[in-house]
Amino acid sequence: MGEPIAFRCVGCGREYEPWSVDYTCPRCGPLSGTLEVIYDYRVLARRLTPSSFAETRRPSLWRYEELLPVGVEHAVPLRAGWTPVYSCRTLAAELGLSALWIKDDSLNPTASYKDRATAVAVAAARKLGRAAMSAASTGNAATSLAGFCASAGIPCHIFVPKTAPRPKVAQLIAFGALVFAVDGTYDEAFDLCSEASARFGWYNRSAALNPMNVEGKKTGALELWEQLEGEVPDYVFVAVGDGSVISGICKGFSELVELGLAERVPKVYGVQAAGSAAIAHAFERHARGGPILPAEEPADTVADSIRVGKPRDVVKAVRYVAETGGGFVTVSDDEILAAGQDLPRRVGVFAEPAAAAAYAGLLALLRDGTVPAGASAAVFITGSGLKDPEGMLRGLPEPVVIPPELSAVERVLSQ
Repeated sequence: MGEPIAFRCVGCGREYEPWSVDYTCPRCGPLSGTLEVIYDYRVLARRLTPSSFAETRRPSLWRYEELLPVGVEHAVPLRAGWTPVYSCRTLAAELGLSALWIKDDSLNPTASYKDRATAVAVAAARKLGRAAMSAASTGNAATSLAGFCASAGIPCHIFVPKTAPRPKVAQLIAFGALVFAVDGTYDEAFDLCSEASARFGWYNRSAALNPMNVEGKKTGALELWEQLEGEVPDYVFVAVGDGSVISGICKGFSELVELGLAERVPKVYGVQAAGSAAIAHAFERHARGGPILPAEEPADTVADSIRVGKPRDVVKAVRYVAETGGGFVTVSDDEILAAGQDLPRRVGVFAEPAAAAAYAGLLALLRDGTVPAGASAAVFITGSGLKDPEGMLRGLPEPVVIPPELSAVERVLSQ
């Protein structure tokens, strides 16, 4: 494993001995004091080469063990990571791009990108000898933790808003988690989970709070670079709710440059729903010289996985994205649904609304010229459409009901 040399606060910069702090900086608190894991990159650069990861022969994120804070000996059997990347040549040409890649993380064990974070967080819990785990989530992180805890044999306690989509709740129940459906928002579920975890001693995997999450999530960037044989797209698009996924992807690309394995980082763009855009607005304030915090707004969007009014990894997300030269873009619910209906028809990937938002963001920045003609781009699909099929079916026609007669088929075809 990478043997971290410090856990560093993104707020005050104070460094802590690895594993001496579970969650956030005691001085700065949970919003401005999220921790980043620091490695000795000079030492790692001397022993890592472009072929080092392939030489492990591991078809999972554990091929990047040298860049992770915990070793594969603590991993559970479920495979997370090493998901496919698709080259969409025809669609790229139609959009005026030189290349377009779709990185499909809906094929993780519980069908979302969150499995990357969970794989590392559960391994950390096993390393630390923690007896039980918890998480607050809009759905995907919760189902991810429930599945991986089932594989590890660790009791799991989940807090979700009672409005979470039924398919996600079904996964939670199937995996045997103890589910608390909170009569409130995701942010209220998050706060209650933190209180309960502290009271009962559960190891909390909740987004931003646990620094292991970003470490798992950065592996998507490492994979994309490796699968493209060392090529880095000009632009990368990621849907954003709490900010942890995009923080991880940015960190992954920056570490590749730090290690001398890549020459540059792509411009990373976070995509938020217009009705749930706290981080996008924080980025705008920061770009004008204002403060990142506070970042709290009402949240209302069809894309439940990014319906977050009080994002917890906002400081990392804003700073890391700014360092790539990228930014944030907001899209309407109509644009999200249209993108979600276009993706499966054009590239065969069925994404939940939140994941489809990333593609909607690419289309928006192509229209306004931010992404120029001839550029290359990659879109991260972070969750399966089967997570929220009702959301993706909005506005689509119902199947045609016909009698079991060939003439009925002919009649429909003629229309």
